[in-house]
Amino acid sequence: MYTISFDMQKFEDKLNELKKLFDKLETGKISLDESLKQFEEGTKILGECFKSLEKYNKKIQILTEKNSGKIELNDFEPEVE
Repeated sequence: MYTISFDMQKFEDKLNELKKLFDKLETGKISLDESLKQFEEGTKILGECFKSLEKYNKKIQILTEKNSGKIELNDFEPEVE
C-alpha cells in the first residue's frame, strides 16, 4: 500500500507567512528597501509551496491492476461538481 506524505500544517503555515508578508506590503508603510526584502522572501516561500504541491500531485497518482496482471499508473482526477 502507498501512503501520501504531505504535511498540510506546514503548507498552511507557509501560506499564512505569505499572507502576513502581503499584508505588510499592502500597507505601504515600509520602505522600498524593506518592501523588496519582503517581496524576495515571499517569492522564496511561494516557490516552496509550489514544490510541495508538485510533490503532492505526483504522489496522488493511483496504481491500478489491469485484468492482465500488469500494473498501470493513472493520474488522480478529482470529481468536478
